[in-house]
Amino acid sequence: VQLVESGGGLVQAGGSLRLSCAVSGRIISTFAMGWFRQAPGKEREFVATINNWSGYRTYADAVKGRFTISRDNSKNTVYLEMNRLRPEDTAVYFCAIRKIPFSSSSSRASEYDDWGQGTQVTVSS
Repeated sequence: VQLVESGGGLVQAGGSLRLSCAVSGRIISTFAMGWFRQAPGKEREFVATINNWSGYRTYADAVKGRFTISRDNSKNTVYLEMNRLRPEDTAVYFCAIRKIPFSSSSSRASEYDDWGQGTQVTVSS
């Protein structure tokens, strides 16, 4: 399975970006997926998850109300819409997918089996 993130870039505080995660080698509709991020010198942290069969979503408190995770099962792609971006959102953003169908989504990175290479998001103040 291959996950490819795109859509990162440089944006001013208050701006928006939409990240995409295109998956090949696995049909995502029965798997949970997540977005995580890692800032320099920090551990990878949970951002958002989605169960692709039900659409059930969860968010980290730091992004709740500003970020939206969604999926398009017909395109085998998951998205992260990021609004009202802050400098503290600066990080490399990764998407990940679980290996077992219908496994619940999780905020723990260790429970995801396959990862993309990441896309850089930089928010200037």
